Amino acid sequence: MAKHYPPLPISIWRHPAHILAFGFGSGLSPKAPGTVGTLAAVPFVWLAMQYSLMPYLIILLVASLVGIYVCDKTARDLRVHDHPGIVWDEFVGYGITLIAAPDTSYALLLAFFWFRLFDIAKPWPIRVLDAKVHGGWGIMLDDIVAGMFAWVAVQLSYLLWQLF
Repeated sequence: MAKHYPPLPISIWRHPAHILAFGFGSGLSPKAPGTVGTLAAVPFVWLAMQYSLMPYLIILLVASLVGIYVCDKTARDLRVHDHPGIVWDEFVGYGITLIAAPDTSYALLLAFFWFRLFDIAKPWPIRVLDAKVHGGWGIMLDDIVAGMFAWVAVQLSYLLWQLF
């Protein structure tokens, strides 16, 4: 069951950390902010995919470390553990899903499907991490692991596609 959150007590546009945490405003979507946030991540991740693997991984590492800070700051300022509008974790999780994936529309779509599936369903241990780890680490960690699960699913999808 979805949690009800009161209107935002602050403007996300007043602090750069809030702007990033809310995915440049995509997290303000009244319906499915995580999905909208992941959609907003597509062009950013696609641009990062234009680099070779090592710079791409460095971008993801920096985005993860920045995410721990901006998600923590925003959650503290909102006084809510993981406000649904905080979607920087979706940007990073989706990026992880596309590590070493081909630069194709099919890969972007396949990664979107698998990442959203794991992020929404939260199978073990993702659900445990979401419930037990708090602060910026907690907000980021469940989506990082969902991205890892989705990465495996994308890689297996490509492997099966090649076999058949």
